[in-house]
Amino acid sequence: MLGALKRTVRPALQQAQLLSALRHTHTPWTHKTQVRACAATSATLHLHQDSLELNYAGTQMHFNYVWLRDHCRSVSSYNSQTNQRILDTGSIDLNIRPDRTAVEDGHLVLSWPGGHVSKYSLNWLAENSYEGKKQSTVQPRIFWNSDIYKSANIPSAKWDTFMSCDDEVKKFLQNYLLYGIAFVDDVPATVEATEAVTQRVSLIRETTYGRTWCFTSDFSRGDTAYSQLALDRHTDTSYFQEPCGIQVFHCLKHEGTGGRTLLVDGFYAAETLRQRSPEHFELLSRVPIRHEYIENTDNHRNHMTGIGPVVNVYPWNNEIYLIRYNNYDRSVINTIPHGVVQQWYVAHRELTTELRRPENELWVKLSPGKVIFIDNWRVMHGRESFTGLRQLCGCYLTRDDVLSTARCFGLQA
Repeated sequence: MLGALKRTVRPALQQAQLLSALRHTHTPWTHKTQVRACAATSATLHLHQDSLELNYAGTQMHFNYVWLRDHCRSVSSYNSQTNQRILDTGSIDLNIRPDRTAVEDGHLVLSWPGGHVSKYSLNWLAENSYEGKKQSTVQPRIFWNSDIYKSANIPSAKWDTFMSCDDEVKKFLQNYLLYGIAFVDDVPATVEATEAVTQRVSLIRETTYGRTWCFTSDFSRGDTAYSQLALDRHTDTSYFQEPCGIQVFHCLKHEGTGGRTLLVDGFYAAETLRQRSPEHFELLSRVPIRHEYIENTDNHRNHMTGIGPVVNVYPWNNEIYLIRYNNYDRSVINTIPHGVVQQWYVAHRELTTELRRPENELWVKLSPGKVIFIDNWRVMHGRESFTGLRQLCGCYLTRDDVLSTARCFGLQA
């Protein structure tokens, strides 16, 4: 799986330009530069006025002196049991410079004014340098269209094993992290069982829709989802400042026709847009758009607003981490200057065209017993229209807790 991952993840994440405000600048003070080398570790140091330059394992890295003192892992500076900083960052002299520097046994050793000594593993420095982070991926993913996903032949987890075996949960989470969707089969067709299976990986996020919802096409809420109409691809809760991380669906009953679930990898479409029209991708990742949910029924009154760009990227490596795409809930566009409006619509249209390509659509028939987990920050869902009684239950999960569970299994998330 990991070999396939390395071959599949697009290299554009490493090639795209960073935001100009975060581009690294460095002015060497050559008259104060010292050079120290250690043949055993192939590490070379060049000291400058406010930082040092470390050449190690084929990478040139720069570390600010204040940063180095702030990240000291000595017992007086850092509590290794709680993984929390002890040192008061506000007490560090902003003009601090080490009195002595050395590379010893694979470690950078710095002696500071006052006698404090800091020791850093060279591997730790390489892993946590800006230069290293801008070339690495926060969360490995496999972007997919329908053919790619079907060809991967990803197995669903099984209810009995999933509920009793941590290895099954780990495999499930690995698939979820890579593809943004994962399934558990043979789940009892009840709300209680649906809750139980979700709590193997996360906490349920309670929203205005409740903790766990169970609905039919009765228009009991002011939302098109509570109907028999077809729904185009979209992400949920785009009107939250932090959209819900994971969407869970379980079809408990359907006595009729239609109602297949549509799934589209938004990151695959966005990455395709970046390759084809980088200026359109940049615009959609820069301009904030407002989404809004207004509900005024006999039993529910809500007015929620969330603001953010359609595509969100990490500024240091330009990796996509969130997409907000919901044409139903997108509010009045009044956060874009007049001269940019037309360009935004052109960029949005190109993304929409990519999202609507038939080859990018994965259609799944949810039946009683099959529970789907959807990364709502990445994979869009929709449905075809249906007839008859269709009862669906589900919930939202907290993204932080899903990722925490994955990391505790040793997965990169």
